[in-house]
This record gives sequence, C-alpha cells and structure tokens, in this order.
Amino acid sequence: MIDGSTTDGPASLSDDSRSVAGRRDPVRTVFLGSGRFAQPILGRLAAHRAVDLAAVVTAPPRPVGRRQVETATPVDLAARELGIDVLSPVRLRDPAALADILGLQPSLVVLADYGQIVPDALLDLPHGALNLHPSLLPRHRGATPIPAAILAGDRETGVSLIRMDAGLDTGPLVAVEHVSIAGDETAPALEARLAIVAAGLLARSLESWLAGEIEPAPQHTVGATLTRPLHRADGLLDPDQPAELLERQVRAYLPWPGSFVEIDGDRLVVLAASVAPSDADDEPGHFVPDQLGLALATRAGRLVLDEVQPAGGRPMSGEAFLRGRPTILGWTVGRSSATIAGVRPAGPLESPSGDRPAEPA
Repeated sequence: MIDGSTTDGPASLSDDSRSVAGRRDPVRTVFLGSGRFAQPILGRLAAHRAVDLAAVVTAPPRPVGRRQVETATPVDLAARELGIDVLSPVRLRDPAALADILGLQPSLVVLADYGQIVPDALLDLPHGALNLHPSLLPRHRGATPIPAAILAGDRETGVSLIRMDAGLDTGPLVAVEHVSIAGDETAPALEARLAIVAAGLLARSLESWLAGEIEPAPQHTVGATLTRPLHRADGLLDPDQPAELLERQVRAYLPWPGSFVEIDGDRLVVLAASVAPSDADDEPGHFVPDQLGLALATRAGRLVLDEVQPAGGRPMSGEAFLRGRPTILGWTVGRSSATIAGVRPAGPLESPSGDRPAEPA
C-alpha cells in the first residue's frame, strides 16, 4: 500500500505522461462519477497515458432549484467538454445499462462520488474497480464522509484509494493520502481541496496498480465508523447541543441540508456562525443580543449568527436581521427530537439494499 505524506496539492502533470513499463496498450477504462468531487479526478484520468477512457457513466439530469430546471451532473458537463462519451443510466444494475458498459470491453473501472451500487460484473474486471473515497478509511465510510469529518471536529482527514468489494467502502486499501483540517473549513471548501488531492493520488498510483506492483492492504475493523445520507430535517439547529457542535454543523451542512432554526413557523437559515461564552441568565433555545450581533443561547455557550437568510429573503448579517426584527429577542426556537447525524461506530457492514438518494438542491 502507498501511504502519501500530508499534502494539499496534486502530483505534477508529468506523473500522467510516463509510459507503463512492459505494457503496449493503455488499459480500457470506464469512469463512474457524478458530483463536484469527481470532476478533477475525471480530468486527470482522461489525460493519463496508462488508460484509454472509453466512457463516463453518470447520473441522469434532474430537476434543480425552484424552477426545477433539468440539470446535468458536474461530471456530465466535464465529460462532454473533454469529448468523452457519456452514459446516464437511471440504475446501474439495470441489465441493459450493465450490458452497455460491458459492451465497451473495459478492464478497469474508476469511481468517485457516484452514489449507486456497483454490480459484481464490474468489480470482477481484470484490473478491478478503484474507488476514491474522501476519508481515511475505515473512518467515515458511507455517503457523507466530508460533513462527518467537520462535524466530528477531526483534525485530519484524507483520501483513500480502495479496490472495491461487495461491502460499503470496505475494500482493501491501494493508497492513502493524509490532509490536515484547520477547523474553519466549510464542506464545499474541504471537498474541493480533497478532490485535487484525490486526482493526484490516482495519477501517482495507476501505473503501479496496473503493473501489479501494489498489494492492497485490508482495512482495519477497529475505529470504523459509518455515515449516512443527510436529510433536510438534519439541518435543524438543536439548542440542547453545545454551541461548539452547532458551529461545526453550520460549516458541515453547507450547502445541503443547510442549518436553520424555526421561529413561529418561519425558517431562518444560518449561513455562518461563531461561538461566544454564555451569560448566567441565558436559557437554551432563546435568542439573545450579543456584542457581535444576534446569538442563540445553547446548553453550553452562545451560537453567534454571523450570517443568516430569512425565508424568502436575501442573506444578511445577524446584526442586520436583529435591527429589522428586534422583537425576536427572547423568542424560543423550535426543537426536534432527532439527534445530529454525526459519526457512529460501524456495525456489520453489508451492501446497501438500494441506491443512495440524490441530494436535493
């Protein structure tokens, strides 16, 4: 297994241009991906001399936004710019979809941020299926590793390149790269950073993998955690939690599902927040004035609402919102019985019974 040093940047482009020793022809390859994390990975893979990229498989266009405009995935757009054929099956396990992919005669599958279960027929290709997962596996297996790392307050994350098996992110490790977390990242910013790291890790690892020079290492079971897809209700800020955790939630849940409080039936979205000490008379769940503007009293500390967006309104500072609605002081926010979707120990990890649902816009 290759264990890369901590870095935030990709490998040099010269890594992609080296020929594969002893190999006459590039390896016929299919890429599976949909989200923004996969875009730079696709670019590096398409430019790599060791592979012949036959096609890209991505999710079909879906309605986005209030106007429900049919929108292609970021990977679909990138593939078409590169002049690569695109397949967009609704379900990868559909026999016709699988036949289309196998008809391309691939020997290797590379996957990143795709969101569907990969059939055994693709896992069993001569060079297997490689998955780039934005975490230090076995920590944060599953659908939402980047929000989970921020929410947990992790000080280190990374990218794991694994050979996929029938489990959920349980395959053996081909290569790993570590990345430090400063503690102020939002999920989109960390995703963009890890995507560049992942593209470089793949570029550096492909030749050795295809030449049979890497023996993948089984994942440890100790320390394994499992994440799940996020839902809109997860974004509700719970004042019975400490402000420090809620501040991490605000950064972790951008852009989906977002973080918000409910006031008399209206939703106030919190786009940015910070933490301040409590006053002795603070009651969790009440809005209070703070020297920095508007704050929500919590079980431990105040969550200062640095930037908010009222329902149907534009983003503004918490201070500006308070000036326009001073009667909010003393109001109590709505509460939920749900707990924050954080990190939990992994139980027996089996293949999911269905595809991961697409995240709403």
